[in-house]
Amino acid sequence: MRPLNPAGYMNTAVCTSHITYIDGERGILRYRGYPIEQLAKYSSYLEVAFLLLYGELPSAPQLEHFCARVYQHQAAIHTDLVALLQTIRHDAHSMTSIVSTLAAFSALRADANPALAGQDVYKSRVMREDQMITLLGIFPTLAAQLLLRRTGSEPCITLPSAAMLLDPTNPRAYVEHFLCLLGLGKARASDSRPDPRVVRALDIILLVHADHELNCSTAAVRHLTSSGTDVFTTIAGATGALYGPLHGGATEAVLRMLQEIGTVERIPAFVEAVKAKKRKLMGFGHRVYKNNDPRAQLVREVAYEVFDVYGADPLIHLATALEAAARSDDYFVARKLYPNIDFYSGLIYKAIGFPVDYFPVLFTMGRMAGWLAHWDELLAGPLEEQKIVRPRQVYLGPIERPYVPLDARGGGHATGYDEQAPLMTSSMRARL
Repeated sequence: MRPLNPAGYMNTAVCTSHITYIDGERGILRYRGYPIEQLAKYSSYLEVAFLLLYGELPSAPQLEHFCARVYQHQAAIHTDLVALLQTIRHDAHSMTSIVSTLAAFSALRADANPALAGQDVYKSRVMREDQMITLLGIFPTLAAQLLLRRTGSEPCITLPSAAMLLDPTNPRAYVEHFLCLLGLGKARASDSRPDPRVVRALDIILLVHADHELNCSTAAVRHLTSSGTDVFTTIAGATGALYGPLHGGATEAVLRMLQEIGTVERIPAFVEAVKAKKRKLMGFGHRVYKNNDPRAQLVREVAYEVFDVYGADPLIHLATALEAAARSDDYFVARKLYPNIDFYSGLIYKAIGFPVDYFPVLFTMGRMAGWLAHWDELLAGPLEEQKIVRPRQVYLGPIERPYVPLDARGGGHATGYDEQAPLMTSSMRARL
């Protein structure tokens, strides 16, 4: 009898959903039934956010009104959050600041915290909608504030041109304002606004990141929501899950891998090291897709549009050569390992001017719409699906052991503990 393998919930369905459809064998991704390729070609991130949250594509008046509501929150950030960001060490990873600030946001909305306002507070669709609009709107400005702090620039909450940039008839003003706050996305330093090609490219990247069914971080959203916690803490928890290099941090890991490989001539040795399980090939393979990741091709096309603005990054030649080497190697082909969305995303972020450890923040910005859609779907759905999550485990430890008094245990009782490990050093104390 084959032993039970419960790892990773690989064969466990925990909810029903109407949001995203994936066929991993055929490389299909659809939001509410719409193919990702069509949405990337014709739509915008905020239009897709509306689709995910409300189930249908908006009419022109609906989209303009929705953008206006989101932009109201994008134009400013609470001074308490700015103060909190400034208490976090400047050399901390960007996601540390994002997770902390999102969790702290709940302190500003006691009226929307079930622990303070009562467990029925989220039964109100109006309340849930207010929270979703707030988080969608505030996140780009929060993310910009973080990067300004990291680079030593003066905080810039809004711009004199913010009213012009945040035009509700322009759904891509969401991205344009974000880039303008940071002074990024310009084709020339003398330009007053980001290049439209860069705005479009980043908007498409956010769009294709918007949702991806029950991935690790989205599962965390549903998991935390089931306990009745507030939405800001829930999203902070999902952000923590996204942070990992096997999830949203993979884009960062891919770029570091390419930088380490360095030259095309070193690719064969690297590939052999991967096959010998001495190295990991980041940005290849996917838990769901067994043919190709439909998002990867879209991002690859966008990469070359950004390079039209800034010139090709030398790493793009290395990346395409590495992809070609892997696609022609039976080892990777037999295991159905193809480039995923993370493989080329980092090259775009780098070209625009974002630091490497900021890449997962951009992933978070895109995935926010999907997280909120799943949060709302769970709270509005059948009561039987709102039970607190409590997975089963397969216990493999001893059933019962008698307690041994301390003076009778002798040396080396817990063999995994190093009694010679150094105590805290003076440099460690100084850092604390």
